[in-house]
Amino acid sequence: MSDTMQSLDQLASLKPAAPEAPKYVKKVDKYGRAYATGKRKDAVARVWIKPGAGKITVNTREVEVYFARPVLRMLIQQPLVAAARAGQYDVICTVAGGGLSGQAGAVRHGISKALTNFEPDLRGVLKKGGFLTRDSRTVERKKYGRAKARKSFQFSKR
Repeated sequence: MSDTMQSLDQLASLKPAAPEAPKYVKKVDKYGRAYATGKRKDAVARVWIKPGAGKITVNTREVEVYFARPVLRMLIQQPLVAAARAGQYDVICTVAGGGLSGQAGAVRHGISKALTNFEPDLRGVLKKGGFLTRDSRTVERKKYGRAKARKSFQFSKR
């Protein structure tokens, strides 16, 4: 009987330990830049960040010129402000598709992912702020027999 109990104890000691949280490593290219792709609605943004003076360039234009509305510029700055890194990184991004609001959301998502590639320690702060989650809401498709996705044509009984 004691042999059985001893073997069960040994069996319990052979049980693998709980899996550790994955270790995130710094991913930087040969120019010292971190890259990430951000998406929102139909917009896709390719984002590179590198240490610098805080200059943000969108499609070879200044962010103030490309995103004229202050709300959109504030949206782009959110991950940098949340991570307390405003003015420490230069951001270069190319964005295509969608409208200005979707493009700003895509750039924000890309900056957040690129920051985690450059500084993996910031992942917790950005994840808590919801910046790493891709907003999956997109336009609903148009259905046949309908004017739009849900709108019907005018109905007349006679």
